[in-house]
Amino acid sequence: MSYLLVLFYSRYGATAEMAHRIARGSEEAGLTARLRTVPEVSSVCEATADSIPDSGAPYASLDDLRDCSALALGSPTRFGNMAAAMKYFLDGSSPLWMSASLAGKPAGVFTSSSSLHGGQESTLLSMMLPLMHHGMLISGLPYSETQLLSTQTGGTPYGPTHVAGSDSDLPLSQDEIALCQALGRRLAQLAEKIGS
Repeated sequence: MSYLLVLFYSRYGATAEMAHRIARGSEEAGLTARLRTVPEVSSVCEATADSIPDSGAPYASLDDLRDCSALALGSPTRFGNMAAAMKYFLDGSSPLWMSASLAGKPAGVFTSSSSLHGGQESTLLSMMLPLMHHGMLISGLPYSETQLLSTQTGGTPYGPTHVAGSDSDLPLSQDEIALCQALGRRLAQLAEKIGS
């Protein structure tokens, strides 16, 4: 079954909301979306941590990643970089790199930060690097998505972004929602073109 894997880590819910909007865009374009998250990195030994989250999307497996037709990768901004939990998951994807399982598949990235200048673009770029090593085909958002020209909140040509505010509680703006859904549609359309 073809699907867009929307793989994300979310601490306060904004990145998760973006993931849901991207999934909606993919499904509008006819490609099923599979939402998956990654566990937090902590001092708790992996062997004793629960293998199923209390709520929300299930944890991702390498099989989810290997079998996807396209990938949308999301993380909150952490000092201009992706969160450690996402980096930890990607660091464990070497078996997929060795088998070139992701080569040639479309991918896009998305992020959320507390402030407008909180390192959103560098975070998006940092998430692209491992995907490029996997041979994935990176897609951003073209300026034909007119919200890129009018947004007063988040949004970049590198991928959708969200400004969550100092208390990380601001809802997604209409421009941010539109750009998330546009990325989902774009990845679905690319997956269809590449798959045929």
